[in-house]
Amino acid sequence: MDIRLLLISHASTAAMRAGRFPADDPLDARGLAEAAAARARLSIPDDAAVFVSPAVCARDTASALGLGAAASVDERLADMDYGRWHGRRLADLAVEAPHDLAAWTHDPDAAAHGGESFSQLVKRVGQWLDALNGALSDALSEDVIPGNTHNVVAVTHAPVIRAAIVHVLGASPGVFPHIEIAPLSMVELRRSRRGWTWWPASQ
Repeated sequence: MDIRLLLISHASTAAMRAGRFPADDPLDARGLAEAAAARARLSIPDDAAVFVSPAVCARDTASALGLGAAASVDERLADMDYGRWHGRRLADLAVEAPHDLAAWTHDPDAAAHGGESFSQLVKRVGQWLDALNGALSDALSEDVIPGNTHNVVAVTHAPVIRAAIVHVLGASPGVFPHIEIAPLSMVELRRSRRGWTWWPASQ
């Protein structure tokens, strides 16, 4: 089965704008308005199977994009586990633990916060991508036709989308600081017989 996957990063949260690590924050009024405005800009196919991170901000974004009712929560689309840094301000950590923070921002294997390293995130997201064929078959049941291209939308987090790009390109996880994913960005990946490829997304 060929797959066209659109990965959408959730709208900005108050925590993001304050320079804090997320702590399962919901979207505030500004984030909800940004997501609602993006609904017309993002070209989301009507027939897509929809998956969403369990985080409140991702589910709020999916709802604002008109995808909430169709979305299936998938734990493997959850944000990176920031361990003890959940809810902490980057500026405070830069003073309290500068070496740990510097290592985390440059070393894909670093997890000084006791949570998940970027390398571990790449592995988790790669497993989800590689298992997507089966998940899509379950979601679409009898509508799956071999040889057809099936649309999938996943509303998730910027680190998860970075990890997906790294996995698809077969790149070193060390390139992660060079990939920027803004709120409400859309990245398109496609899978065919030759494997996964990264495509420019139409927005």
